[in-house]
Amino acid sequence: MADTIRKFNRFELKYILSLEQVRDLKKDLENFVVPDPHWKWEAYILSSLYYDSPDYRFYWEKIEWLKFRRKLRIRRYVTDEPLTDESTVFVEIKQRYDRVTQKRRVPMKYKDAKKLIEEEIIPEWYEDDIDTMNEILNLAKTYDLRPSAITTYKREAFFWKDADIWLRITFDYDVWYKQKNLDLADANPEWLMLPAKFVILEIKANEKIPFWITELVAHHWIGLIRVSKYCQALETAKVFPKTVFNIEKQLPKNK
Repeated sequence: MADTIRKFNRFELKYILSLEQVRDLKKDLENFVVPDPHWKWEAYILSSLYYDSPDYRFYWEKIEWLKFRRKLRIRRYVTDEPLTDESTVFVEIKQRYDRVTQKRRVPMKYKDAKKLIEEEIIPEWYEDDIDTMNEILNLAKTYDLRPSAITTYKREAFFWKDADIWLRITFDYDVWYKQKNLDLADANPEWLMLPAKFVILEIKANEKIPFWITELVAHHWIGLIRVSKYCQALETAKVFPKTVFNIEKQLPKNK
């Protein structure tokens, strides 16, 4: 855990694709990218438990498109091993200021992560994580945070071969959500929030997006979307009505 990247800034673009478009795009990407070295050519599963205030402050910050907005979540990289109180997860603050996305995260035992957010108790920490853990604690206290939704999906990740510039491309399949029984140890999602024939493409770069990838996106007629999986989960669960940012309202009309 000591080698984990804990802080970074980046630009993010999101697109919606059909499975057919994914296949075609991947063929063109082969000359530019290599698979995430942690997962090779295999897909992996991500499951995230989101927290929000009783009045859903973080949801509304996104929907109202505030220039500065945040989310807090516990993220799990799912393996064949069951999640226990001793399993390692990541507590993450994801925020956006204008066009730049920032993330700060702390690797912790699952029981300590819940204790930090839900009981407002700081467990033992590594020295490098003190500031982030205090920030998490302050959010939990200020907004009375509580579990709000879980999202789960399968991801394929790739990096640009140019080692001098960080660029990551991910494809997210089978995007599920839960709005009840919000425990990451319960691995059974409730409902798809996106039809299975569609995939979410995310392009993430530390600097500006290179020209070659924007050319590929344009060539394949892929539509840019504004979406939050967390907000999508709440709207699909009918906690809130569907807004203009809902994925269903941004799906390609001819697919």
